[in-house]
Amino acid sequence: MLKPALEDLLREHAPQVLGALVRRYGDFAACEDAVQEALLAAAQQWPGDGVPAQPRNWLIRVASRRRIEMLRSEDARRRREDAVGHEPPAAPVSAVDDSLTLLLLCCHPALTTASQVALTLRAVGGLTTAEIARALLVPEATVGQRISRAKQRIREAGATFTLPPAGELAVRLVAVREVLYLIFNEGYTASSGARLHRVELTAEAVRLTRQLHARLPADGENAGLLALMLLTDARRPARARADGALVPLAEQDRAVWDHAAIAEGVALITATLARAPIGPYQLQAAIAAVHDEAASAAETDWPQILRLYEMLAALAPGPMVTLNRIVALAEVRGPAAALAELAQLEPQHRVLAVRAHLLEKAGDLAAAHAAYLAAARLTLSVPEQRYLTSRAAALAP
Repeated sequence: MLKPALEDLLREHAPQVLGALVRRYGDFAACEDAVQEALLAAAQQWPGDGVPAQPRNWLIRVASRRRIEMLRSEDARRRREDAVGHEPPAAPVSAVDDSLTLLLLCCHPALTTASQVALTLRAVGGLTTAEIARALLVPEATVGQRISRAKQRIREAGATFTLPPAGELAVRLVAVREVLYLIFNEGYTASSGARLHRVELTAEAVRLTRQLHARLPADGENAGLLALMLLTDARRPARARADGALVPLAEQDRAVWDHAAIAEGVALITATLARAPIGPYQLQAAIAAVHDEAASAAETDWPQILRLYEMLAALAPGPMVTLNRIVALAEVRGPAAALAELAQLEPQHRVLAVRAHLLEKAGDLAAAHAAYLAAARLTLSVPEQRYLTSRAAALAP
């Protein structure tokens, strides 16, 4: 078992080393294999020999040697040896630039979203296939197949390790942000399993989004996404009890929220809204800021939240936006108005959970009891299921 400090060091350098190799040799798939072998060599040697003075350059040299060995085994051996038969210089490699290019490559439009997530966590996040499988609660073989297919599709698409032209960059960044947000959400509220949080995913999403924002600080949506993650993750310490049970926002102990993260997120979104064209992530961050700045649930500025959700619904409509706007509507205009709109939505588990909450607020406890049980039957998240069944039990006749 690697020590956490060494594991973090290898994870930090993995995308930088991969970027250096792909930039020099091309062929993302082969370079990624070479980097994995270099990381394995470091994990075996460094605990006994000590960490080199320049760990990144050590990894680049070892990975490059492996890549050269692979080239020598191919048909055009002599021609390729002439081109790459020397080690790369020990000059530092730009971490931020290579990470951005890797993000864009891993989120290539030729890939499915599931493949984009897996490849991003592997190539840019530095997670092993086993770690990704545990984090996403899917078999390791499935993750391995997704990564293998993704690398093959990138090769077939003829993608190169370069930043796309300015006209294409904005479109590609949309996919990057979507993938990072998917990773964050799966870590913050796991869609299945016994744990409410998967901190390794939220931490990785925040780290990569920080890099994205640092590389393109003028992009308002990059800043908005980072602010949203900070403001949301700040509540994590209060979202579960000691036994793992879910604690809803209104009942959380706000004293244990991460107030440093809240201050950073509020400052970031405040500055961004003042200078950049408004986008969906900025609006979501603004909503999160209103929640986080309220001293108590009772002091939450729900009229402002409702206005922000109405803006978000006009800009980027979607099922979760609609549902969250209905929750805000209930706080402003009462549960009856919200229930009338909720009746138009498909009764999946989150809709049923909101319906149960609104019925309880309206005083229809028997209907609320039934809705809580129905929602609990449809969720795959154990903490969420336990919360919903406990609410139903509290209303049982």
